Amino acid sequence: GLSRRQLCASLCFYMIARCGVSTSQPTSMVSGKVGSHAMAAAPQLLRLCNSASRMCRALHSTHMSPAPAHKALRSQSVLQGRMVRSTSQCLPGGRGPVHFRHVQSRGRLSVSSAVKTKKAEAETETKDFSQVKLLTSGESDELLRIRHTTAHVMAMAVQRVFKDAKCTIGPWIDRGFYYDFAYDTTFSPADLKKIKKEMNKIINKNLPLVREEVSREEAERRIKDVNEPYKLEILEGLQEPITIYHIGDEWWDLCAGPHVESTGNLNGRAIELESVAGAYWRGDEKRPMLQRIYGTAWETTEQLEAYNFMKAEAARRDHRKIGSDLNLFSIQEGTGGGLVYWHPKGAMARHKIETFWKEHHLQRGYELIYSPHVAKVDLWKTSGHFDFYRENMFDQMDIEDEQYQLKPMNCPFHIEVYKDGFFSYKDLPIRWAELGTVYRYERSGTMHGLFRVRGFTQDDAHIFCLPSQIAQEILGVLNLTEEILTTFGFEEYEINLSTRPEKSVGDDDIWNEAEAALKEALALKQWDYVVDEGGGAFYGPKIDLKIKDAIGRSWQCSTIQLDFNLPERFDLTYNDKDQLKKRPIMIHRAIFGSLERFFGILTENYAGDFPLWMAPVQLQLLPVAQSHEEFAHEVAAVMKSKGIRVGVTTGLRLGKAIRNAEMNKIPLMCVIGNTEVESKQLAVRSKQQGDLGTMSVDAVVDLITEAIDTKAKVV
Repeated sequence: GLSRRQLCASLCFYMIARCGVSTSQPTSMVSGKVGSHAMAAAPQLLRLCNSASRMCRALHSTHMSPAPAHKALRSQSVLQGRMVRSTSQCLPGGRGPVHFRHVQSRGRLSVSSAVKTKKAEAETETKDFSQVKLLTSGESDELLRIRHTTAHVMAMAVQRVFKDAKCTIGPWIDRGFYYDFAYDTTFSPADLKKIKKEMNKIINKNLPLVREEVSREEAERRIKDVNEPYKLEILEGLQEPITIYHIGDEWWDLCAGPHVESTGNLNGRAIELESVAGAYWRGDEKRPMLQRIYGTAWETTEQLEAYNFMKAEAARRDHRKIGSDLNLFSIQEGTGGGLVYWHPKGAMARHKIETFWKEHHLQRGYELIYSPHVAKVDLWKTSGHFDFYRENMFDQMDIEDEQYQLKPMNCPFHIEVYKDGFFSYKDLPIRWAELGTVYRYERSGTMHGLFRVRGFTQDDAHIFCLPSQIAQEILGVLNLTEEILTTFGFEEYEINLSTRPEKSVGDDDIWNEAEAALKEALALKQWDYVVDEGGGAFYGPKIDLKIKDAIGRSWQCSTIQLDFNLPERFDLTYNDKDQLKKRPIMIHRAIFGSLERFFGILTENYAGDFPLWMAPVQLQLLPVAQSHEEFAHEVAAVMKSKGIRVGVTTGLRLGKAIRNAEMNKIPLMCVIGNTEVESKQLAVRSKQQGDLGTMSVDAVVDLITEAIDTKAKVV
C-alpha cells in the first residue's frame, strides 16, 4: 500500500541503517562533515543501491511508472559526492516555466554559510520574471540613452585604469553596448572588475554630460592633443555639425548622442561587463585587431537579473551544443568552414520541414522549380549582383575559357525561366517556389553555427503579377507566412514596412501604388506595423517580419520585397489586353529566410524538444529483458508500416535506456515487460506530459498519427 515515493524513502533509510550511518543528524551531511565511518560504509551503500535498483526493475513489471531521468541522475550524483538541485523558473514575457538543474560541488561549508546559501537560492527560485520587460534599445529611448552613456563611462574608466589604451568606437546595441580599444595587453576578467569598480566611481560622482558643437579644425586639434589616432579617421567620415560629448571636465568623445543628463542617472547595480572579444578596426581583417568589451545596462537590478536569467537559458538552448548532443548536424572545419553536414537525425527533421513547406505552397497555387548551382558570370552582371554584391560572392571559376559563378541568389534563375516563356496578362499572377541552395562568402570570424554559414538553402519564391494584383498577392503571402510560422509555434510578430529611399529606380506612380498596396494588405491582416521611412531597397518597398521565440528573443525571418529593377534589367514583359508589352511586378519572398538558420532558431526555441511530427525519432521501445525484445520488434514493424519513426533499445539496463531516451529528447517511450508481452498492450510515457496510461498498439498508432496530422505541439 506504499506510494512510490514512500517506498523509495523507506529503501533509502533501510540502506543507510544497514551501513551503520546515523540518520538522526542531517546537519552533518549538509555541512559536508561526513564521518569516516560513513565514508568507510560507502562501498556497502553502493552495493545496496544496486540491489535497490534491481528491486525497482522488478517492481517495474507491475506497472509502476519509470523514474524520470533527472531523478535517477539525482541519486547517482549524490553518491558521487555532488548535490543536485532542481528548480522551476518562469521565462520572461510569461512564457511558462523552464526547468533548470543546478549542480554544485560539495565543499566544506559551515552550517551558517549553508543556511545563507540556501536562503539566497530560495529567493532566486521564487523570483518571477514574467512581468519584467526586457526592452531593446530600439524599443526604449531611455534604455538607448542609458546604454550609450554607459559605453562612454566604460571608455573613460578604461583610460583611467589603463593609461595607454586608445579609444575607437562605442555604440549601443540591442540589449547593451560595446567599446573597441587599441591596447597591447589582453583584458582579463580581473581587469573587467577593475574597470567596473572605476565606472561605479564615475557614476557616483554624478558628472554632467555636456554636448558641444565644434569646427572640424577644432575637433582635429583636440584629437591630436590627446593622441587618439583612430578618432582622426572617424572625424574624416563625419558630416557637420561636429559634436562632442563631455563627461564632467575630464573626458570627452566624438559623438552625436543621445545621452542621459548625468552619470548619476545610471544605476551601477544594473550594469554588468560581460566579455572581451577581438574585432578588426572597421571590420577589415587587414586593419589592426582591437579589443571589444561588451556590457549590458538596465534601469533596474531586477531587469539585469531577468536578463542574466534569459542569457543562461539561451546558453542552455544553444543550437550548436544541442545539435552535437542529439547528433543532428556538424560543421567540419577540416573540409571548409560554414558548410553544414546534416546527419541522419537532422536530415529527417529537415525533410519533414521541407515536405510541410512544399505541400503548403502547392496548396496555395505555387509551382515548384529547380535551378542550377552555377551560371556564367554574364548572368550576374546583368542582374547587377556582380557589381553591387561581389564582396559577398565566391571567386569565379574558369571553365573552357569562360567564367562561371556559384550562385549567391536564386532570383536570376527564376527570371530566366520566365524569359523562356510567353505570358499574357491573363496568365498572371505566376508563383514559383524553390528550396534553392546558395553560396555566399563570409569571413571566418563572422560565422556562427547554423545562423551564419557559407552554403545555405533559401525557401525562395517569386511572384510575377500585375500592379493591380499587388495587394492581394501580398495578403496571400502574409496569410501563408502566418500559417506556416504558427505551425512551428511562432505566434508573436514584429512587422516593419520600409518605404522609398532617396535613391531609387522606378517612377513615382509605381512606388506610390506599391506602398499603398503593402499598407492595404497589412490593414486587411489587421497587423500593427512600424514604418521605416526611406528604409526600402533602391528597387522597391518591403515588409520584414520578426518572430519571437520561447525566451523572448526576436529573429528576422520573413521578407516580402517588391522589385521594379530586375524586370527592367532583364527586359521582362507580358502582353496586356491591348497586346501591348508591359513590365510585370516582381515580388521576392522568403518565409524561413534559410532552412539552416530557421532550423537553428527552431532548435533553440524548443531546446531540442521538437514537436512529435518533426522529431527524428518519435517513439522509443524499451524492452526490459531479452525475452521481451521479440514483441518490441513486432510493435516496431507495425509502427514503421504506418510511417512512424520508431527505435528499439536493446542491450542496456532499463534505467540507462530510459535516461538515453530522455536525453535524446524522444517524445514518447514505451517500457515493455512481462505484463506488456502477455497483454499485447503498451504503457506509454510522454516526455512532456508523463504517463499516458496503458493502451493497445492500434491506440498508440492512432495517438501518434493524430498528433502528426494536427501538428500537435504537445503529446
